[in-house]
Amino acid sequence: MKRTLLILISALLFWQLVGCGIPNTVTSPSDVSGKTIGGMAGTPSVRLGAELGNALSYYSAEQMMIDLKAGILDCVIMESTTAADLVSGTSGVRILIEPLVEYELRIAVPKENLRLLRAVDAALETLDRNGTLRGLYNKYFVGRNYTYTPVSDPDEHIGELTVALPPDSPPLSFKNEEGKFVGMDVEVAIAIGDILGVRIEPLEYDAWQLATAVWHGRADLALGWHPSEGEGIISMSEPYATVRQVVIVRR
Repeated sequence: MKRTLLILISALLFWQLVGCGIPNTVTSPSDVSGKTIGGMAGTPSVRLGAELGNALSYYSAEQMMIDLKAGILDCVIMESTTAADLVSGTSGVRILIEPLVEYELRIAVPKENLRLLRAVDAALETLDRNGTLRGLYNKYFVGRNYTYTPVSDPDEHIGELTVALPPDSPPLSFKNEEGKFVGMDVEVAIAIGDILGVRIEPLEYDAWQLATAVWHGRADLALGWHPSEGEGIISMSEPYATVRQVVIVRR
């Protein structure tokens, strides 16, 4: 009797760990809607999951995988690089080939100001080479520790660049409890200003107003917008990040 009970308990634990007998209900990104979705706390995946279905936030990726395989979660949304690392060391799960969302982040610049566009692109190239862009992306999208170290003294910066930013688009740009702009786009703008030797002055605009703010000359730059929204009226910088969120499911 005891032997039979031990076998049953072992089988149950095994099913929880590898997801045996629990069918996968998500075979494409279109299936995610309305599902119970896991995401790492403090990352955009949780917010995206809440928009699509019932989101559960986790501080432990290992526990999230256990819950996925046990059927507590229907799927997991995660940044692609982190997802690949996690899945490579976890049995019984896989990443859907088609990403859930994928888009490039670029900076809007006035169409006639080619000198500013070249300066911004040159600054982005420097920030890419020295690892700043990757560090900031990992900080806000992956949840890794990173602190930007200025290359020049902000007190010695001469001139100013006004930057249009939305106040409600975490983790790109949002306002903290003190009403101060924070987020990845804010830090990218500050890093560009640091290289160019100018101060950055954030200006609050709704997301749909960002491209037109640059077009009408109300702001020198805009971050946090989608290129299709400003096609033909502004210039676009080289991409400073590619956001790719993927879906992890049971095998």
